[in-house]
Amino acid sequence: MPTLVEIVPYDPNWPRDFSSADTVLRKILGTSVVAVDHVGSTAIPRMSAKPIIDIDITLSSLAAVPSASRKLIDAGYEPRGNRYDDVWAFILKSSAPKLRVYLCPPQNRTHERRVMFRDYLRHHDEAAEAYSTLKKQLAEQFPYDGDRYTAEKSMFVQEILVRAQSERSWPH
Repeated sequence: MPTLVEIVPYDPNWPRDFSSADTVLRKILGTSVVAVDHVGSTAIPRMSAKPIIDIDITLSSLAAVPSASRKLIDAGYEPRGNRYDDVWAFILKSSAPKLRVYLCPPQNRTHERRVMFRDYLRHHDEAAEAYSTLKKQLAEQFPYDGDRYTAEKSMFVQEILVRAQSERSWPH
C-alpha cells in the first residue's frame, strides 16, 4: 500500500529527537563512527517537513559498513538498500518520529551535498521558505507517490547546491 507523503509544521522537538538518536546510534555503532549529522528538512529551523529525522553517519572506512549495517539491523532498523550508489539506508519505524539513517564512508559526496544544502538553507531564509512551499505543493500534488515527490524537488536542490558552491560569504 502506498505511503502518504505527509508534510507537517516544524516541530521544535526535532533537534532534541536528533540528539537522543545521536547518543543511541553512537552506542550501537561504537568506534567506527567519525561523525553523526542531522540532515534533511527536520534539521532546518522553522521548516515544514516529513516527520522523519534524517541522520548521516560517517564511518571510519568503507570496510566498516557491513558491521555497522548488522548492528543497526540487530537494533531494529530495517535496511532500505544502497542509495545513490554510495550510502546505505535504514529506517526505524518504531520510534516517534521515525529515524532514517544513512551509513556514509569517509569523504562521501552525497553526505557533503546534503550538509551543504542544509547549511545553505539554515543561513538563507528566503531559500528555506521557497523550499518549504515547494514541498507542501508537491505533497498535495503527489500525495501517494514519494518517488515523484522526491524527483520533483531535485531541480530546486541542484539550484541551491550551485548557489552554495558559488557563494563564499556565508558561514559553513
